[in-house]
Amino acid sequence: MFIGSSAKKGGLHVRIISASIVLLSGSSLAILINLAYNVGVAHFLGPKGFGNANALFTLLTLVSAVTLAFQIATSKVVAQQSEVSGRDAAYRDLHRAAWAVGIAVASLLILFQTQITAYLDLPTGPLVAIIAVGTAFYVPLGSRRGYIQGAHGFRKLATNLVLEGGSRLVGSLLMIAFGFDVMGVVIANAAAIAIAYFAIAPRLDLTGSNPMSFDKSFSEISQATVFFAGQVLINNCDIVLVKHYFPMKEAGLYAAIALVGRVTFASSSAVVNGMFPVVAGAKREERKSLSLIGTALSLVVAVGGTLVIGLRFTPAWLWTHLFGSSFQIAGPYDFPFLLTLYAATTVVYCLAVVVMTYEMSYKIANANWYQLLFSGVLIAGICRYHDSLLQVIVVQLVLLTAFLVVISLQFLWSSRDSSPDKTKSFRVIRPISEDAVISEFLKSDFENAAYSEFHGSLRNIVFDPDLNQVLECSARRALLDQRHRALWTELPRDTQWFEVEILKSNLDKIKVFPRAQWTRISRGNFAITKVAERIKRVQRGVEDPSLEKISDIREFLSVATLDTGSVILIGQNDLDYLTVLDGNHRFIAAILEGKIDRLRFVCGLSNKMTQCCWYRTNFFNLVRYGRNLLRHSLKNPNRELLDLCDQVSTLSNK
Repeated sequence: MFIGSSAKKGGLHVRIISASIVLLSGSSLAILINLAYNVGVAHFLGPKGFGNANALFTLLTLVSAVTLAFQIATSKVVAQQSEVSGRDAAYRDLHRAAWAVGIAVASLLILFQTQITAYLDLPTGPLVAIIAVGTAFYVPLGSRRGYIQGAHGFRKLATNLVLEGGSRLVGSLLMIAFGFDVMGVVIANAAAIAIAYFAIAPRLDLTGSNPMSFDKSFSEISQATVFFAGQVLINNCDIVLVKHYFPMKEAGLYAAIALVGRVTFASSSAVVNGMFPVVAGAKREERKSLSLIGTALSLVVAVGGTLVIGLRFTPAWLWTHLFGSSFQIAGPYDFPFLLTLYAATTVVYCLAVVVMTYEMSYKIANANWYQLLFSGVLIAGICRYHDSLLQVIVVQLVLLTAFLVVISLQFLWSSRDSSPDKTKSFRVIRPISEDAVISEFLKSDFENAAYSEFHGSLRNIVFDPDLNQVLECSARRALLDQRHRALWTELPRDTQWFEVEILKSNLDKIKVFPRAQWTRISRGNFAITKVAERIKRVQRGVEDPSLEKISDIREFLSVATLDTGSVILIGQNDLDYLTVLDGNHRFIAAILEGKIDRLRFVCGLSNKMTQCCWYRTNFFNLVRYGRNLLRHSLKNPNRELLDLCDQVSTLSNK
């Protein structure tokens, strides 16, 4: 079922709030059912049995990183499709992939069930194998829920969550009543997943073809997998570690405390699940305002804050009555205190999740890797400090607060990098091939001493290129690899190239290359107009190779008949900022002389350009560059180039 037409006609703020309310209403019922499930299981099985059942459920939750990855990837893909046939075709491919992954994960659990049973100190028997069966359905269930979510079927999605929770509750209580204890609870969990899967089967248009490339689908799933791997570790590593480090009774007490965190997180997830497809399907101009993310953050604070305050004033006897007399902690830091502190910790993390998923909804975001790395820090912190249950929670609160600060600063910095205005940086003249761009690159670089041994044999194919000759193009690419392999291979594979006209009114949206001498000259501001102003103020006579080169080019530009070569830029689109990949000296010289019309400009565009360290410098882009640099260092481009030289010479002599 789709959200109402009034919500669709409203602004993004209204649509986010509307979707969140629908999901929150359904999620609240699912949360109450889940609370009843946990209270019932804890009451009838006691701390020891509840600890075992909860550890197995946590194992399923850890695996849900893959489930949620397929859900959010499918949701994003479906929300971005304008045609129903294309939407359904993309879903079919992702659903088939989800089944393959689900079966693979289930097989791994069965393969290592002995080791898992020993580490979690579980009763012997096929408990892990039963959870594995549920896992096989759980991953494709995520894909089906993602389809409904992306199509804005929020009521249907909420109903499915309630169905899963209700099946788990009724099934578990019945199995316990028949004397199956922990085994029965595990069977009920696996059965609930299968029931939810079959209940949400969509009706599809089978005539369309998938509009997404394999690389696009893989990138979306990879991003989501990294995100949810970090999320699941952060949400559940404490339960697993407490089960490992503490006696069974204390582990059972902590499992009950962690239940509150899951309730809090589930409530906030309603906001995230409502926000994600709305922002993913929105136009770029609509999501520029930071007030959109402010709406989502405010909803999380309101929902989470209400739960924290409610827990703070809930009397201790209520929890004892619900869970049983064995669920008591003596001293000032009693059960209600730990519940409240844990809930507050979860709210802090939920705020970080909103920031990350907002950015994920419209691009491939590096924040996911920060979260995955941070999950390792959190695990290390709990392993180091676990003298008491209170200490375990405090460690999480401190580290998650630090994580929220880091993620928020990263998001604000990323938003700052994007151009705030809607004016274009350039006008497209015509599309050109990558071979043509490489040819232009080499014309300005061929006189370098690194190419000295090829100045005679390959000069003609550089300065008088035949772009229709495949062998020549291969030789020019090998020449480029000889000196610039690491630079060129950092560009996204889907980069498209155009000859463009740079608009003089928007030169401030162009940046110099963020490396080498430009780091020193720019003094932290790489805007090409600012760099030109700084160079203009430098006194004459200062010895600097870059300044001398710019001075020579300025004299060169005064001769109208001389060829200046092409300046090569890279960017995401014609609205965001551009970076000069090659031709920085020429561009600055032309700005200083007021003659940028003398230059030819070539621009490479890709939505994935933010993953290129030449366009956006951050820790993960630099790590990726270092990894690629190491891989390229093991190859010998010179050998390939010599072979191509022989072939070109043979062709020329015929």
